[in-house]
Amino acid sequence: MTTGTPTKKAAKALKAQERQERRDREPVLPELGPVGLLRWGWRQLTSMRTALFLLLLLAIAAVPGSIFPQRNIDAGRVADYIAQNPTSSPWLDRFGFFDVYSSPWFSAIYLLLFVSLVGCIVPRTKVHVAALRARPPKAPARLRRLDESAELTTTLSSEEALQVAREVLRAKRFRVHSHDASSVSAESGYLRETGNLLFHLALTGIIVGMAVGHLFGWRGDVILPEGEKLAASAGTFNTWSPGPWVSDESLPPFVLSLTKLHVAFEEAPGKDFGKPRDFTAEATLSPEPGAPAADESISVNHPASVDGADIFLLGNGYTPVITVRDAKGTVLYREATPFLPQDPNYRSVGVVKVPSASPKQLGFTGFFLPTAEPTFKNGPVSLFPDAQNPELALSVWEGDLFPGNRPQSVYTLNTDEMKQVTGSDGTPELVRLKLGETKQLPGGRGSISFDSVKRFAGLSVRTDPGAPVSLVSALLATGGLILGLTIKRRRVFVRVRPAAEAAGSGPGGPGGAGGPDPEAGAAVGAPATVVTIGGLSKDSDPGLAAIVAAVHDRLAERNDRS
Repeated sequence: MTTGTPTKKAAKALKAQERQERRDREPVLPELGPVGLLRWGWRQLTSMRTALFLLLLLAIAAVPGSIFPQRNIDAGRVADYIAQNPTSSPWLDRFGFFDVYSSPWFSAIYLLLFVSLVGCIVPRTKVHVAALRARPPKAPARLRRLDESAELTTTLSSEEALQVAREVLRAKRFRVHSHDASSVSAESGYLRETGNLLFHLALTGIIVGMAVGHLFGWRGDVILPEGEKLAASAGTFNTWSPGPWVSDESLPPFVLSLTKLHVAFEEAPGKDFGKPRDFTAEATLSPEPGAPAADESISVNHPASVDGADIFLLGNGYTPVITVRDAKGTVLYREATPFLPQDPNYRSVGVVKVPSASPKQLGFTGFFLPTAEPTFKNGPVSLFPDAQNPELALSVWEGDLFPGNRPQSVYTLNTDEMKQVTGSDGTPELVRLKLGETKQLPGGRGSISFDSVKRFAGLSVRTDPGAPVSLVSALLATGGLILGLTIKRRRVFVRVRPAAEAAGSGPGGPGGAGGPDPEAGAAVGAPATVVTIGGLSKDSDPGLAAIVAAVHDRLAERNDRS
């Protein structure tokens, strides 16, 4: 072995020693501990980045509520969806996709967003209040390095030049303060941060308003034919959606009677043919049974109000009065049956369910055509939305109307355990009825009649105690956003010094390159002051140069008049 050559063992020891020395030189960070972890988590939650992420996440979380039927709106549709999708629906129901807006995960995002906004607003408010009470900062030594700057020599004294600068800046709504006798500091744009805080506070108000409306509000939708009454209760609405903290007894016990529904359509040929011109529901409304009724006119965007609830007119359509009799002539069904419009010409679909028929229950499904195209060449089609040639086109089914006694919509017919009735030629039976006609059903199943036709009004009765809070918050958010986007945070500084100092400090001494500008208006031998103006802004600000120029021009103007 050669003398002085390190062995492998010594080389390894040397490397280990170097690694240890590097570790010793690295800073050792203290452990956070439970309190530190909580503080770190709170800072992450209350950051603006987290608030924006939670807002986006809330919007995404609301999407399933518009895709899947919701149990609080239409339990029948939910039951039909579960029956039609036996594999996926149990998992969807387990994760709350049929009750999205009351599910734990949606509520968690909602509450986290609220906490994040509050935790972001409070510390920023403290900082902003401190900034409002503070004075503008001291003027920097080298104003030429700021975003915008200008310099001139004037015959005004230092005090006069600073006073002129103060007047100009105060006229432009700057807060002005002098930290010494040779400078002026000015600052404006405090309302920018006020607008930002107002915007975030208003967002919190919108969230609170939505929560109040969800918890204490309710909504009931009903289809009310002409000449019929609605005595308000949870059971009289076609769909009833109460808030979690609303009881059925809290409904105002009003009585609404629909007298007449006035509907007008454009009849002149042209591109507007068939378009609606007016929807107005004439009704009487009493706050409780037995109380005097007042006449009400309900139209689009002009609801009626009773005991804090608003009654809106959302739609209209037709309710043909249909009678079904058995083979002996006994009336099994006679109702004004709502048919829901499907197109601008009011081609409407509806269902008639006759559970009292025997030996098998009967169901009818099909179309009501206000102005039927008589040939049916392209199927059942309506040519105009008004009832000028009304006709019913129905298929006939028999069997079990309510398989498994599951809830279902009154506007759909579940044919899973039903069979379509056929005619004598073996083809599916199609019953076409004009107004006043009666047709016999095949196989001695009785008859069906089209007696008359009425209009119906689709009414929505709602109360939303959080709506005023949300409305005011939305207006404040708009105002705060305008303030935050339009107002600029600006600082302008003015510093003065005798012209002799500037002349002596420049290269070449008096009269050199650093001396006063002879074009600035200073006469030889007259007292002169060099004024330096500088401005800076938090963001790009084209208006900052105009403010600096305004101070410069006013000083130059005073100098010319001296």
